[in-house]
Amino acid sequence: MAKTIVVQQIGSPIRRPAIQRQTLIGLGLNKMHRTRELEDTPAVRGMIAKIPHMVKIIEERG
Repeated sequence: MAKTIVVQQIGSPIRRPAIQRQTLIGLGLNKMHRTRELEDTPAVRGMIAKIPHMVKIIEERG
C-alpha cells in the first residue's frame, strides 16, 4: 500500500499570487476547510512546501 497524507486547506486564496492559487487547485483544494487524501510523493510535498500558510497536513497514513 502506498503512503498517503491527508491535507486540509486553512487559508483563503483571496489576494494571493496566481501561482499560489494554481498550486491549491493542483492539490485539489479550492474552498476553505476542504480535505484531500493525496499520495505522499516528492511532487506533492513540494507543492505543500510552497504554500504552508494555506494548508496543513492532518494525518500521514501507510
